Amino acid sequence: MTETTTPHHPIAVVGAGLGGLALARVLHVHGIEAALFDLDASPDARTQGGMLDIHEESGQVALRAARLHEEFAALVHPGGQALRILDQDAVVHREEADDGSGGRPEIDRGDLRGLLLRSLPEGTVRWGAKVTGARALGGERHEVTLADGSVFTTGLLVGADGAWSRIRPLLSDARPAYTGVSFVEADLPEADVRHPASAKVVGGGILFALGAGRGFLAHRENHGGLHVYAAVEAGEEWLDGVDFADPEAVKAYVLAEFAGWDPSLRALIADAEGPLVPRRIHALPVGHRWPRVPGVTLLGDAAHLMSPFAGEGANLALLDGAELGLALAEHPGDVEAALTAYEERLFPRGEAAAADSARSGALLFRADAPRGLVEMFAAHD
Repeated sequence: MTETTTPHHPIAVVGAGLGGLALARVLHVHGIEAALFDLDASPDARTQGGMLDIHEESGQVALRAARLHEEFAALVHPGGQALRILDQDAVVHREEADDGSGGRPEIDRGDLRGLLLRSLPEGTVRWGAKVTGARALGGERHEVTLADGSVFTTGLLVGADGAWSRIRPLLSDARPAYTGVSFVEADLPEADVRHPASAKVVGGGILFALGAGRGFLAHRENHGGLHVYAAVEAGEEWLDGVDFADPEAVKAYVLAEFAGWDPSLRALIADAEGPLVPRRIHALPVGHRWPRVPGVTLLGDAAHLMSPFAGEGANLALLDGAELGLALAEHPGDVEAALTAYEERLFPRGEAAAADSARSGALLFRADAPRGLVEMFAAHD
């Protein structure tokens, strides 16, 4: 009978999203190996979503720490910082061209993830490795169980596994709560050719078309398509009211919430191609934190899930990953000192961004929308 030895990884990261990959890359730059475990079967198992604006003070700081900023700059969407704010009658309340400053350039999420993946040694990410649970073994060690029944141990366990993290319960009882807003995502490919009216209404960057309790948020993608979010303040059960296997039924269901809106805005859903995707928007409590627990921490949405209305989620995930990697490099052999230093910066940063996201969400869909958003931008002129 052969005795099997449980695999041990000095650093194990659960989740190969932007934050987990940023952590692995910064560690690699400093000669430190990490093992990443992701439930997807492969890097291309699912689409990665739309465009991200990567902020100068957060996401770009992380990419510089990862020594990838130059490659990132080559992938950004020219003109993607353009902005249009409309009301439900398609009246323009604010319009900005891309100023070329590079302060918040837009990049396709899939392109950014691909850049991070290519920067890591082959085999860093274990694909098809769904984590089902984890338990403390004492000291700083943890045991992690995968869906196939296998286990491994680690000296540092990092939960980078998103909103419904399997690692968070080791640190906190908090669970994401529904924010009161639901999205339906849609795509209009090759917009300039196939959907020219929609291409015109969205413009070269991002569109906010807002009314009381609802709106269309849309942006132009690198390949010329439009990615659209129809946002509705509704009960958590609202998305259960239609069969998402029937795109035409979904369109009618969503557009019933936008009766009386300008046809050029309704067309963003009416003319969409392909499946429509439901998204309930959840958030952790603002100021979520935990006591220092040896050998384990969180980053990104696992640590501070927030609504997307301040555009901070991906940026903070990148910065969390980079800062944790730097803290570990700066405290060789002392994981607890590194985690203490990391969390001292993580908690206030996450709290401020989550509070900002919650305020922005309330402001976007006010009864007098889009006035609140217009005033917010005007205050920064």
